[in-house]
Amino acid sequence: MAGLDDVKLRLGFINSHGQQKGVDSLIVTDMIELARLKSIGDAILLSGDEDVRVGVQIAQNYGVRVHLLGIAPSRGSQSQQLMLEADTTTEWGADTIKTFLSVREEKEEVIKVAAAKAASTPATGEAHNLATIAVTVTTFVDGLGKTDIEGVAAYWETDRGVPAELDKKLLPICGSAIGGKLTTSEIRHMRATFQKAVKAKL
Repeated sequence: MAGLDDVKLRLGFINSHGQQKGVDSLIVTDMIELARLKSIGDAILLSGDEDVRVGVQIAQNYGVRVHLLGIAPSRGSQSQQLMLEADTTTEWGADTIKTFLSVREEKEEVIKVAAAKAASTPATGEAHNLATIAVTVTTFVDGLGKTDIEGVAAYWETDRGVPAELDKKLLPICGSAIGGKLTTSEIRHMRATFQKAVKAKL
């Protein structure tokens, strides 16, 4: 996205729990600065966090109209105070979203079947879990699209290991496959298997 013409991409940082932080402050800063410089007359805000309300207020003081957008069902998660502050509020439903965006179905059933097959092997104990994790991770990687694989490759240009968003998906999937929480050695095995499987596709 950052490489597209006329697009300025703002990214926060990923904490140790795989959560993206610092985005709200970037949104507020951009809204205030663009409004102050009279670079915008309207702003469309896709958020529900009350922390951005101060940015809305200051932008409005500079004459900018702020339009709050939500993706259904958003009303339960958007701050009531933020909704009251905005000049307009709109909620897009599934019919609107699907005109320009589609959701790729996760191949969870395929992963579950593969994990069940691995679980039926005669190995026991740790060897059994490692074999199940290997099959589960390999099946998960096989279900990734070309863009996902390229994204991991791009991630490896500056970082190591498994990208946080994929790591966060793999941990519960593998945990479910072995029927319990992964040990430290099993997590290392999961991540090493992921990297090996992705490299095989590059």
